[in-house]
Amino acid sequence: MARVDIIMPQMGESIAEGTLSRWLKKVGDEVKRDEPIFEISTDKVDAEIPSPSAGVIAEILVVEGQTVAVQTVVARLETEKGASIAPAAATAAPAAGTSAPATSAPLPPAQASAPAEAQRQPSTAPAIAASASTGNGNSFEERVRTKSSPLVRKMAAEHGVDIAAMQGSGIAGRVTKRDLLGFIESGSATPRAPMTSGSFAGGNGAHDSHGPTPEAWPGDTVEPMSKMRALISEHMSVSRRTSAHVTSFFEVDFTRVARIRSKKRAEFEAATGQKLTYMPFIIKAVTQALKAFPIVNASVAGTNVIYRKQVNIGIAVALDWGLIVPVIKNADDLSLTGITKALNDLAARARSKRLDPREVQEGTFTITNPGVFGSLMGTPIINQPQVAIMGVGAIEKRPKVVTGPEGEDTLAIRTCSYFSLSFDHRVIDGAVADQFLAFVKKTIETYPESGV
Repeated sequence: MARVDIIMPQMGESIAEGTLSRWLKKVGDEVKRDEPIFEISTDKVDAEIPSPSAGVIAEILVVEGQTVAVQTVVARLETEKGASIAPAAATAAPAAGTSAPATSAPLPPAQASAPAEAQRQPSTAPAIAASASTGNGNSFEERVRTKSSPLVRKMAAEHGVDIAAMQGSGIAGRVTKRDLLGFIESGSATPRAPMTSGSFAGGNGAHDSHGPTPEAWPGDTVEPMSKMRALISEHMSVSRRTSAHVTSFFEVDFTRVARIRSKKRAEFEAATGQKLTYMPFIIKAVTQALKAFPIVNASVAGTNVIYRKQVNIGIAVALDWGLIVPVIKNADDLSLTGITKALNDLAARARSKRLDPREVQEGTFTITNPGVFGSLMGTPIINQPQVAIMGVGAIEKRPKVVTGPEGEDTLAIRTCSYFSLSFDHRVIDGAVADQFLAFVKKTIETYPESGV
C-alpha cells in the first residue's frame, strides 16, 4: 500500500504560489494517470493539473479558493484501489508538517478595498515585517523576496514599496499579492506619483482612482471576482496608469486576401488539416511590420528602451471565464502554414485549459480580434510590458469608391476591416505608429498568391 503526494506545481519560473480554484475529483474517487484532478489559477494562466499516477483520492488538504505556495501538498493519492480513505475532516485544513507553508485564502475584492475589513481578518493571516532592509540586497532571502511574481513587482513599484524590506508569507519569505495588498491597506505605503486628474480629491491614496465603493441594494447579487478576473482587472488598471495610451485607426482592404483564401482554402486544408482564416495573414503582415519598425516590438524599463530581438505574437483569446493571451514564439520565422498550426493549437488548448504557463509568457506584441463578435473598432489596452496592441474589427463587405485605370470613380463591393493600434506615446510617436499601420495595410492589400 503506497500513497503519492500531489503538490502545487511550479507554473513558471517567477510563480511562487497558486490558487486552487476547483477540485475536479473528491475523496474516494478513482483517477487515471494524467487525468485532470484539480484546477489552479496563477497570475499567468488557469490550468488543469493531471494526476501523477493512477489510484484513489485518499485526502484533500487544500480547499477550493485557497492560495498556497508551490510544492505544497494539496492532496494524497492511494495507489492501491480499495485502500482506506482518510476522514473527511482532513479536508478542512492542510496537514501539519507540510513541507511548504500555505497562506490563508486570498481576500475577496470587497475586503481588499476596505481597511476596516482587512483589520478583522483572522489572526492566522501572515504578518508583514516592514522594517528597513539592513543588508546590501544580495542575501539569499532578499533575492528570493524580490523575485516575486511580475504582478507583485509591478504593484510594488506603483505604490513605492520596497519588496526586499518586507517579510512575506510565501515560500522563503517571498512577498505575495495578498501580502502586498495588506501592507498597502495598512497605510504604510505611499504612492510615488501624485494623484491623477481622475482621482478623487481628499481621498486616501492608493485606491482613489477607483472612486467610492458602491453598496449592494436589496435584490442585488454580490459575487466575488474569480482569480482570473481579479488579475485581469489589476493588469488593465496598471497598464492604463503605466503607458501613455494613444490609438490610431486604419481601414484595410481584404478583397485580395479574401480571393486568395477562397481559391486556396480547400487545397490548404487538405494538405495541412487546418482551417485557413484571415488571422494568419494578419499575423504574417504584423511580423514583417515589427521588423521594419522595431520600436513597436520593444519594452520600457525606466529610462531605457529594450528592443526585442524575438518577435513573439500574443493572440487574445476570449474564454467563458475571462481572457487569456497565448503567445506564438518567433512568429517571424514561421510560414503561413506554421502560423496557422500554432494559432489553432494555442487557441484550442487555451479554451480547454491545457496551456503550459510558458506559452503565455514573453510576448512582444499583441493582437486582439473583437471583430469576431461584430465589433467594428475599439481602443484596446496595452498588454504590459509591451508598448503596443493591435485590434482587428469585423471583416465585412462594404461599398467603396474605386478608381479605374483611366481615373474614373466607380462604386464597388470590397471586403474591409478597421484596424486600431493602441501605442505607448512615451516611446512611439504618432507618425511611427501610423507608418507601422500603413505597412501592415499595404502588406495585406498586396499579399502574393504564392505566399499560401
